[in-house]
This record gives sequence, structure tokens and C-alpha cells, in this order.
Amino acid sequence: MSRQVNIHEAKTQFSQLVDREHAGEEIVVAKDGEPWAKLVPLSAPPDRQPGLLKGLRIDPAFDEPLPDEELDAWNASR
Repeated sequence: MSRQVNIHEAKTQFSQLVDREHAGEEIVVAKDGEPWAKLVPLSAPPDRQPGLLKGLRIDPAFDEPLPDEELDAWNASR
């Protein structure tokens, strides 16, 4: 079930609208009768897995200066 509310109603009843959206109702906010926004639930962030990259090896040359040709190409694009 979808409910459309105007911006003024959304401002004055925001807490109630958020509660209704959280309960499963779709809330569409309209301006001059045209849909402009929709209240939607936030999805839960993914579970973090500490140590996921443990043991990953980075090429030791990663921190080495770039060759002159490469630096020239970067500087030329500025």
C-alpha cells in the first residue's frame, strides 16, 4: 500500500510517517501533486570480517617512484 503526502504534511508529521514506513507502508512525498521523494528503509550494513585480507601480499615496488616517462605523462595531463 502506497501513501502520497505533500511536503508540508511530511514536515509536520515526519515522525509518524517514518514509523508508518518502518511498519511497511510506502510513503511518497509530493510537491505540487508530483512525486518528488520516497521514504525507504535503510538496509543493514554488511557484516565486517576482520582479517579478511590477512596474508595478502603487496608488490614491494608499490611505493617506488614512478619512472620518468610515467611522471611526464601525468604532468602533461594537468
